[in-house]
Amino acid sequence: MKYRFRRRILYTLLIFADKFFLLLPYRIAVALGSICGRIVYMLLGRYRRLTLRHLGIAFNGSMTQKQIRKIAESVFMNLGMGLAEILSLPKIKKKLDNIIDIEGIEKIDKALSVGRGVIVLSAHFGNWELISMYFASKGYPSNIVATPIYYEKYNEWVSFLRNSMGVRVVYRTDSPRKLIRLLKDGELLGIVADQDIDNLDGVFIDFFGRKAYTPSGPVKLAHSVGVPIIPMFIVRDGFRHKIYVEDPIPIDDTSDSDWVVKYTQKWSNVIESYIKKYPEQWVWMHKRWKTKPEDKLIA
Repeated sequence: MKYRFRRRILYTLLIFADKFFLLLPYRIAVALGSICGRIVYMLLGRYRRLTLRHLGIAFNGSMTQKQIRKIAESVFMNLGMGLAEILSLPKIKKKLDNIIDIEGIEKIDKALSVGRGVIVLSAHFGNWELISMYFASKGYPSNIVATPIYYEKYNEWVSFLRNSMGVRVVYRTDSPRKLIRLLKDGELLGIVADQDIDNLDGVFIDFFGRKAYTPSGPVKLAHSVGVPIIPMFIVRDGFRHKIYVEDPIPIDDTSDSDWVVKYTQKWSNVIESYIKKYPEQWVWMHKRWKTKPEDKLIA
């Protein structure tokens, strides 16, 4: 009952914020989002401590505590700006070119030219929701794999927002055949796979020098359909963004018994390289190293 009441309150606040931010000019809305993010950083001690601890793990010895605290605060500010942008989408949906540039889109076109789709693999980095929305606005058939949100009204709100931008949602609970069909039909399938989700099939790879449990689904799916994985990231630069399309990772050598680990490590290395370059743009409050190898042995 307590959590149900809390969720209702949060949902009501979200709907109020949705209406309020639409009244504001875009840049003012995003600036206000940054301020809100800073306030949340100060108020939510649990998530602030998690962020600081995980940054300390990743950059142990290479950053001072002052630098880590500055990055941690910027993480929350970036998330606040991202939420403000999402709330502002109805008034900027036809003007995404005004805030988003892209580098390497020809790699997507080349991969699609063979008649099959592409797995676009990204992370909870920058304003990641804008990637699929940008491609949908350019006429690319865009789908994303999502986890159903526990609170139905919030899930409906997020799904409506994505659909209104031309992005179709496929849930992890849907049949794998649906994902296979989309790729065989030559569509884009976006997967954000940078989190430790212990109820999904996964493998352990090296991430910032530690073993991190990582979903193996993207590699297995790419291999089964014969499509490449293309890592893609959106980097914030103030009020603007730039999408970087990385080189395709074809799953072309499965002779090694550890081929799933090898290719999962490949795309994870790309994610790590972006996080190292722009540490303030990743969600450090997530418990990325939660699952331990011995946990899976026990299970």
